[in-house]
Amino acid sequence: MLRKTVTIDGKEVEFKASAAVPRIYRMKFRRDLFMDLQKVAKSVDKKGKKKDKEESEIPIEDLEMFENIAYVMAQHADPNNVPMEIMEWLEQFQTFSIYQILPAILELWNLNEETKSQAKKNLDQVAGS
Repeated sequence: MLRKTVTIDGKEVEFKASAAVPRIYRMKFRRDLFMDLQKVAKSVDKKGKKKDKEESEIPIEDLEMFENIAYVMAQHADPNNVPMEIMEWLEQFQTFSIYQILPAILELWNLNEETKSQAKKNLDQVAGS
């Protein structure tokens, strides 16, 4: 379980990654976190490579997935202070930049996956002894 704090619109927002996040996301939004995270990352990467502004807009569905992922990880980190409804949470911010927040979320999630892989590797080594 890892945590990361990001400043969004002048407010400190904590995000948490753990094994529970994919399940919480699936229960709340009926979608697969891993597939959505991959799709959002790909959209942002494509936008960064294109020069023409009209071609480079991120699809609204991908922006919505990003907001959902960010919300679940923030709510997981601070359930007492993050509202139960995503719209109420988003209304706290004037701006909510995918380019600022997504890299932090991806870094946090990748660190979480790395930690789980390392723990499994260590467990396998102990079991093989």
